[in-house]
Order: sequence, then C-alpha cells, then structure tokens
Amino acid sequence: MSAHQYDHGHTVAGWVGCGIATVGAGVAGLGVCTVSGVVIAGGAAIGVMSLLVTWALHLSGWGKGPGVRPRAEWGWRVRDSAAPGGHQECLGCRLAGRGRGASAVVPVMPAQRESEPETVTAGGDSLR
Repeated sequence: MSAHQYDHGHTVAGWVGCGIATVGAGVAGLGVCTVSGVVIAGGAAIGVMSLLVTWALHLSGWGKGPGVRPRAEWGWRVRDSAAPGGHQECLGCRLAGRGRGASAVVPVMPAQRESEPETVTAGGDSLR
C-alpha cells in the first residue's frame, strides 16, 4: 500500500504503457541521430503499440478511470472493479463502447407537438 494519503493513479497499464512509449521514443531518437526514416517509423510504430497495449490493459481492469478510486484499490497492482462496466467520463471506455450506463442522456422525441391534436385511425395508429 502506498504511504501517500491520496490516489496517485499509478497502475499496471500506466507503467507498462510508459515503458513501451519510452522504448519507442528512444528508437525514434536513434533514427533521428542516424538519419534513418525506417528507424524513425519503427519508433513511431512502437509508440502506437504502447497506446494500444495501454488501452487493452485499461479495459481489462489494470488501468484507472478519471477521479479518485476507492482506498482499497489505491495499490498499483490492484485491478479496477469498475472496468467491466466502463468509466462514465473515460474516453478509452467510450471508444470501446463502455461507460454509457443508465446516466447517458438519449434524446426522446415527443409523440406529438403540443399545438397539434392527435388523430387516431381505426387501426390505433396516430397520424399527423
């Protein structure tokens, strides 16, 4: 458990993603020093891979959503209990189709305008 009295947000997804991105930046930097477009592209590809790996780890529960987690989940090796349902304000969860629970606002069209009377046909369907 952390000695700090607040949630740093250090997670497995964060550490792994940062490690892979650091390697990608190093490879891209080596490409700049050696003037090699192929090595620069390889470093950029490693950077993209770090984003995908971090996203996958976040979705599998090894990341953290926005805000403070419950105190029992402050350790960086503790899985996030809210991950299966998604985090409400998390872009990564929304991109994966999660986090749009009951609080999502869906616009509802009214059945009729207030100024128009509803006419009912014999079949029970309303017409305008």
